[in-house]
Order: sequence, then structure tokens, then C-alpha cells
Amino acid sequence: MINYNQIFQDRTKTLAIKIIKCLSPIPYSDAVSIIRRQIIRSSTSVASNYRAMCRARSENERFAKLSVVVEEADETLYWLEIIKELNLIAVATLNELMSETEEIVKALATYRKKLKP
Repeated sequence: MINYNQIFQDRTKTLAIKIIKCLSPIPYSDAVSIIRRQIIRSSTSVASNYRAMCRARSENERFAKLSVVVEEADETLYWLEIIKELNLIAVATLNELMSETEEIVKALATYRKKLKP
């Protein structure tokens, strides 16, 4: 049997780790520091809140946690767009991160619609 919750826990955690690894080598500046902090915060929030959603005590709690996950994933996508416009990381790497983030947003937004109380 396929455990979709485990698959998405792994995907969201892997995305957060990839983002951290891609941004860590960028030299410090005030602007980059703010962007780095924000995207690391949002991408790790996706992973941690998805994990919490899997352990929700009620359907309302599950829906609320999933809503946070979708919002944070969309915010992560926003920061990736900013990074793209600033040319901070390689285009191929950025496209991979953006594609994975978009897939996560779409899949979890669809799941949220099915859970709507």
C-alpha cells in the first residue's frame, strides 16, 4: 500500500534541505540575508507543518494545518521567484526547486479542497 503522507513528508523535507544547501554558499549581504532567512523559514515550515498535519487530532485541525502548509509552500515559491529575478543561484537548480514547489502547492491545495469542512 502506498503511504502518500510519508511520500509528502519526505518530499517537503527534501525540498527544505535542498533550499538550505543551495542558499548557504551565497556570500553575505543584508538583502541576501533577509531572503535566505525568509525562504529557509517558509520551506522548513512546509515540512514541519505537513508532518504536524499527519498527526492531527481532528479533521478541523488537519484542515487548518494543511492550510498553513499550502500558504507556506506558496510563500516559498514567491521567494524562489525573487531569487530567480536576482540571479542568485544557477538557473537549472532554481527551475528544479520551483517545479518541485509548484507540484507540492498544487497537490496539497487540491487535497485541502477535498478536506474542506
